[in-house]
Amino acid sequence: MTFFRSLLFLRSLAHRPAFLLMALLASGSLLFASLAHAGAQVEEALAPSVVAGLQRSLSDRPVPGDYANRPDVQAWVSAISPKLAKRLPDERERRELLATLHYEGTRAGLDLQLLLGVIHHESGFKKYAISTAGARGYMQVMPFWVKLIGSEEQNLFHLRTNLRYGCVILRYYLDRENGDLSRALGRYNGSLGRPEYPNAVAAAMKNYEIREAAAEEKVASTASAKP
Repeated sequence: MTFFRSLLFLRSLAHRPAFLLMALLASGSLLFASLAHAGAQVEEALAPSVVAGLQRSLSDRPVPGDYANRPDVQAWVSAISPKLAKRLPDERERRELLATLHYEGTRAGLDLQLLLGVIHHESGFKKYAISTAGARGYMQVMPFWVKLIGSEEQNLFHLRTNLRYGCVILRYYLDRENGDLSRALGRYNGSLGRPEYPNAVAAAMKNYEIREAAAEEKVASTASAKP
């Protein structure tokens, strides 16, 4: 896919809805993400009003107790889960990740296929991935964000915390770039102005395409199965 075609593709989606580390290293469960796949958001001074807005966006809201059981969520999770089986063999882990991603992505007004493409390229769906720049977790969030808009007890290796930060940050960059998804992705990856990352995300997104008709059938069958 050429850069121009990738740009059009991405823009079309713009408006759709230290002890722990050492222990993980010692156990071999901390997996380093290659710099070829993960970049680093750039720390910069933000206006107090911007910080306050991001803090509000980050503020915790309980996930509805029945969220993962909703027909549309179940249908989407069921459609995407097999596509991740090789990367995440544990079905329970897979479904928890996807249901959480659905909630956080929808909450932030981000396209879910886009988020899957970002995670695919950033961490390869490795929960404990960390880049040499220090970005952490599924969405490779830089730790400075916790100091800037969060609180010290927040753990970027925690599933929902990582996805919440990642979605809030990407939403912020998208709004800052007035819906230009190519530039927003460049900021997210720390490679603003270069085509490689937006192209790579666009390519990764193709792994998670769902035919609309098939998705509608899954929603219908899931709903009809309810007593």
